[in-house]
Amino acid sequence: MAQFRHHAAAPIAVAILAGVSLSGCGYNTIPTKEERAQAAWADLQSQYQRRADLIPNLVAVVQGAAIAERTTLTQVIEARARATSVTVTPETLTDPAAFQAFQAAQGQLSGALSRLLATVEAYPQIQSNQNFVQLQSQLEGTENRITIARRDYNEAVRDYNTTLRTFPNVIWAKTLHSGSEPMQLFVAAPGAETAPTVNFNVGPTATTPTAAPAQ
Repeated sequence: MAQFRHHAAAPIAVAILAGVSLSGCGYNTIPTKEERAQAAWADLQSQYQRRADLIPNLVAVVQGAAIAERTTLTQVIEARARATSVTVTPETLTDPAAFQAFQAAQGQLSGALSRLLATVEAYPQIQSNQNFVQLQSQLEGTENRITIARRDYNEAVRDYNTTLRTFPNVIWAKTLHSGSEPMQLFVAAPGAETAPTVNFNVGPTATTPTAAPAQ
């Protein structure tokens, strides 16, 4: 009986030793960094979704003021529809075409939203609307969080992509983790690392909102 227990324990001991050995040589590094990058992407998506959720209320407030420039409102509505229809899942973060489509749609929404906010400066009655003031504050905070989340995502992806190419993890990337592929990065326009500044003050000291760069 003791001999049986000895033989039964042997495979378990080998499995434990193998697991420790794989862990020590970096076998788990690739999936760990991949999950970190995917988590950063989820955080970024949630901020983009928060912005999309705020826009209908913004449009409603501006519509209620019956501004003359209806084109800017239409552009925001259409850009939001495009941005929310283009999705990138963790599985397609390695797809350049899907990622570029997502980035382009979000960039178009940023541009349309900035044009609308610039147009609103000509309407003091909108800027004095408390709902608009609250939305302005929320949008500004969301833009800041998008900038931070985008930066964090890029940093996590660069770390993950580098791991796939460097020794000793490149060995695992070409063998047991051969399904792991480099993820796409946000390629921002100059100045995109800075969150847009929006100023809704009226009077001679008022400044024009800085257009949000393509994301």
